[in-house]
Amino acid sequence: MEQKINMTYYEKIRELTKTVPTTLVDFGLPRDLVRTPTQASSNFITNKEQGDWAENLVTRAINETSKNFVAVKYGKSDDLIAGDDGFDSFYQEFQNELDTIGKRPDLLIFRKSDFDKELGYDISRVPHNTITDYVKKAIAGIEVRSSAFLIDRYEEAMVIRTERYSQLALHTRDKILSEYSDLLEHPNRSKYIPVLQSITAETLSVTDFKVPGWSSSERLAQLNNHFKELKRAIKEIQKRDFLSITPKVEDIKVVYKWIETFNVPHYYFQVFFDKVYGISFEQILQIISDPDKEGIIFSVEKDTKNQNKTTIKINSKSGVQIAYKVEEPIHKSVRKEMGRGRLLFYVTFEGGTAYLDVDNLIHILGIDNNEF
Repeated sequence: MEQKINMTYYEKIRELTKTVPTTLVDFGLPRDLVRTPTQASSNFITNKEQGDWAENLVTRAINETSKNFVAVKYGKSDDLIAGDDGFDSFYQEFQNELDTIGKRPDLLIFRKSDFDKELGYDISRVPHNTITDYVKKAIAGIEVRSSAFLIDRYEEAMVIRTERYSQLALHTRDKILSEYSDLLEHPNRSKYIPVLQSITAETLSVTDFKVPGWSSSERLAQLNNHFKELKRAIKEIQKRDFLSITPKVEDIKVVYKWIETFNVPHYYFQVFFDKVYGISFEQILQIISDPDKEGIIFSVEKDTKNQNKTTIKINSKSGVQIAYKVEEPIHKSVRKEMGRGRLLFYVTFEGGTAYLDVDNLIHILGIDNNEF
């Protein structure tokens, strides 16, 4: 017991990795090799611009609020995109760094007493082997993710959606039982009676059945269509109804590699256009290690907005609210000319303000109340 109490942060994370199902993340295997992207899209650049804005938003919020801590840009980044001259060598260097030290979080948080003014507020292009000891002084590494949603509006819409489809499902259940009971009492169809009777407002989220496929008479075809409508309503109710903090599965290993290298606590901050939520990497591992939480607190999905990469989507409310309000940025369209005269048009973001929930921020980072 004494040994566990005295474990380093890295050692705690190492123990947690052993509990993660290997079907989700196998830490015993090397990371999958990634092919160099050959062409960027307007949507990709807009997402990158939004991510850069979110990172800047969090940086400014911390640096303008804290008296004793400073946020420093650290994540490997460049203005180059696929198709630009020099991108291939930049991308290969990035891949080599992932294998050497892991994935740099976007930001590092330092005590001002440890802040190196000569290096300044941006060390993203400083070679990693020259700042190893400095990085180890950080109290936190923060991966900033962005989402093009207003989380409050989204949740309001989900409540309305769930209520609408719940009413439709229960109404359809009642219609089937009251108007088609004679057909259902046939021995070949009677198994559906207890299925229908088990459907309540409380069980809609877990109900499942196979649509029969009857069509040998007009009434049977009508009954079958009602089952289809019931199934469709239940599927809508069971869709993921939360906005999420979104670590990519491929990043879990390289984040762990970075923690192994520097022993600095790691966090994910998800920036929405009205609020910011945060969660620790430690809690992420705890959540995905529990199969009973899948489909309730987290899901694993192919993210079509991110090159179809497998992404873990954790309910934002499982974390803590880092900023209780975000003022939206100014946005404008930009024209970029690529090789062979190809044109890309994308959106850039500027300004905006995040109003920090300081108590929640210092709690998640483990900072003393009077220290921030």
